[in-house]
Amino acid sequence: MGDLRRFHYTLEEVKPYINWAYFLHAWQMSGKSPAESEELRHDALRLLEEFSTEYHTHAVVGIFEASSDGDDVIVEGQRIPMLRQQTPDAHEEVCLCLADFIRPAFSRQRDRIGLFAATVDLEMEKSHAHDPYMRMLSQTLADRLAEATAERLHEHVRKTLWGYAADEQMTIDEMLSEQFQGIRPAVGYPSLPDTSLNFLIDKMIDMRGIGILLTENGAMRPHASVSGLMISHPKARYFNLGKIGDDQLADYAERRGVPVEMMRKFLASNLLRK
Repeated sequence: MGDLRRFHYTLEEVKPYINWAYFLHAWQMSGKSPAESEELRHDALRLLEEFSTEYHTHAVVGIFEASSDGDDVIVEGQRIPMLRQQTPDAHEEVCLCLADFIRPAFSRQRDRIGLFAATVDLEMEKSHAHDPYMRMLSQTLADRLAEATAERLHEHVRKTLWGYAADEQMTIDEMLSEQFQGIRPAVGYPSLPDTSLNFLIDKMIDMRGIGILLTENGAMRPHASVSGLMISHPKARYFNLGKIGDDQLADYAERRGVPVEMMRKFLASNLLRK
């Protein structure tokens, strides 16, 4: 079995990893005056100070032996299907799949992969329920804290737990601009859009152990949660899957072991329109 670890952080520990640019983007502050943006951030910092006396964030990660087989990643016997672009990015000549960055099984060379989840205390995103502005501020801040927790966790994995970048020396700004080796694709994001993958990840790392429950659609509760993969390949990069056709939908559904129509619901926004 993989090396499974759980972590519980104070908000002061994850505060340096908050990406404030994404926080402001969530509030659609583009085009607003610097004073308005600064006032919003000031309110968020005051709320963060309030939260720091009550709440924590939580994370779990497993480092597992892995290999690839076509477009599947095999993690200790569990197949995790991936999707492949049907149209390459402008600067690429090939259609990418996350499985491309894991050593193939036929190579007989060992590889590893990380499976992770990060979240906040559920009560945090329920805070200030009777004040619409503060409620939204609470939810947006909770989202950023979950992502900051994943960022801190990933750093610890790279430098210590997995240790494939043990000598990494990087500022927080360099880290937030993703200058480190490897990638951390999250479920629901452009290269990994199928939220039902959370059921496979949960089976291997037990998200409930850090307070995350899954809905029937694979969505996480608390909403301020993030899950996904950690891949160490030096040339691994993020990409946008784009639209897929019925041929890949049918193939993916078969590999996932679920009916095509069910998978169509999970991938609705990624399907080519007829």
